[in-house]
Amino acid sequence: MQQFTVPQFIDVEDKILGPITVRQFVILLVVGLTDALIYRFADFTLFLFLAIILTMSGIALAFVKINGRPFHYFLLNFTQTVLRPALRIWNKELTSAELAALMEKPPAPPPPSSAVKRLPTATRLSEIALMVNTGGAFSPED
Repeated sequence: MQQFTVPQFIDVEDKILGPITVRQFVILLVVGLTDALIYRFADFTLFLFLAIILTMSGIALAFVKINGRPFHYFLLNFTQTVLRPALRIWNKELTSAELAALMEKPPAPPPPSSAVKRLPTATRLSEIALMVNTGGAFSPED
């Protein structure tokens, strides 16, 4: 039987300059170039204000880890959580033609005697689902 080597440590990034990875180097390079452009085209007080904010954000993005994951994963997860609704409600609206078609179903069989406990069958489950879908407009007792 042929043996294969299994790659290990696939989540470890390659280091290019000492302890700095490619991702960190690119982030710092973009921040540095943006700071240089701001210095060139803005007055000094605006440059100081924007450079401090941009540099601190770039350093946080490059080096900060939360729960062992890079900071940009935290930002992505945070924005997804904020934008996603916390409560999901199923609200199916049926047209009057769909309601009429559902109401024309044959009547349900009479319930068995109370001495015998009946397990839900496929028809009973479909009746319950129909009651939920129609918002109570259809009831099998009708």
